[in-house]
Amino acid sequence: MSKSLFPGFDGLMTLSRREGVDVRPTLLRVLTDLYVQTGTHSDDEQRQFVELATRLIDQVDDATRAAVKARLAVYPQTPVPILQKLGLVATQEGRRVPLARGLPAPPAGPSPARAPTEAEQRMAADMAMQPKEAAEIHDIFFRAGASQRALILHNLAQTPLKAAPRIPTVRAKRAIQILEMAAIAGDVENFTFELGDSLILPSRAAAQIVDDAGGEALAVAARALDMPSPVFQRILLFFKPEIGTSVNAVYRLSRLYDRLAEHSALVMLAAWRGSTLAVTRAKYQAALHDGERQRARGGASQTRPGAQPGSAPGVRKGTGGSSDR
Repeated sequence: MSKSLFPGFDGLMTLSRREGVDVRPTLLRVLTDLYVQTGTHSDDEQRQFVELATRLIDQVDDATRAAVKARLAVYPQTPVPILQKLGLVATQEGRRVPLARGLPAPPAGPSPARAPTEAEQRMAADMAMQPKEAAEIHDIFFRAGASQRALILHNLAQTPLKAAPRIPTVRAKRAIQILEMAAIAGDVENFTFELGDSLILPSRAAAQIVDDAGGEALAVAARALDMPSPVFQRILLFFKPEIGTSVNAVYRLSRLYDRLAEHSALVMLAAWRGSTLAVTRAKYQAALHDGERQRARGGASQTRPGAQPGSAPGVRKGTGGSSDR
């Protein structure tokens, strides 16, 4: 990387204030993209990023902040001050509170359960992914390569983002049996339908998981169902011939699957579900916008109706009440 992460930053900010064009959302997105392109950074680069990003995070719109938060949540080298600024870690994390001297030891026994405070409830709600955040994580995962996907899934195990609920055990066991039989039979249609139905995903999202050439998406889906590792390996061998014929590919995915945390899989499942909601909202917003334009255009083009066929013409009357001739 160059000596400066974003040369000319201050000049662009000055131009923005003088010309009245708000470039801060674009600057933050570009700055974040530049930072996450590299796996390691010098102390000077990290300091620059913290200084610049901290100035911008509070000054951009919610959509930009959500997109940056989603990208930095899965990047393993995000500086702690930025994680704190985005609410991804506790503000006081890592600080040790000094203990008072001479205090008696607390009585033995379990402490009574404490109801969460209002602040804790708000913090937990903030960890739930918004559709734009989910769409960002979804896109980052499917655009990434094999090694990058492994890093993303490893990092998701530590993120406080809210995960999807576990699939009920009875439903998961039934799905695993159907998926294995469909895989052995090479039945892509039934395999895709059962995967989407068991994970509560639309057919488009299930097909993207099944068609994913790398196989990591299928590993995430299988872990979300708590599929036994031997079953997952049989599915790779029978259902994904482009993977099953490669010893290295089967070994790589089997190793990834054995190390994949359930929390990572359920967070990614929540992102897949949320991204479909974002796509649906965007589609209907566009449809509503087009409908409003059509109605506005139709209203403007309406003219005053003329005389209907067969109707009698209007008769003008003079001042004396008789008809004009």
